[in-house]
Amino acid sequence: MKALKPSHREKRRYLVISGKDANQKITEEAILKFLGILGYAKVSPQIVKKAENRAIISIKHTELDRVRAALLMSGKDIKIEKVSGILKKLRQ
Repeated sequence: MKALKPSHREKRRYLVISGKDANQKITEEAILKFLGILGYAKVSPQIVKKAENRAIISIKHTELDRVRAALLMSGKDIKIEKVSGILKKLRQ
């Protein structure tokens, strides 16, 4: 199969989240509860890197505001530290 052109690829944003509830299960539940199944599918979150109280998740760039709202309204101890368009900036 032929590779996609850069203009046809999905644009992603990477979020660094931290807090005692910053794990995959709680983060996905918070997004799913706030946005529903269709909203969750639009966001298409992926965990890139996990640490003890920190994680990097990847989402579609158009859904950034909705994910911020979902994590804020969840009532869990999850804080967005940094957002970037490239992963290299977050790993420094």
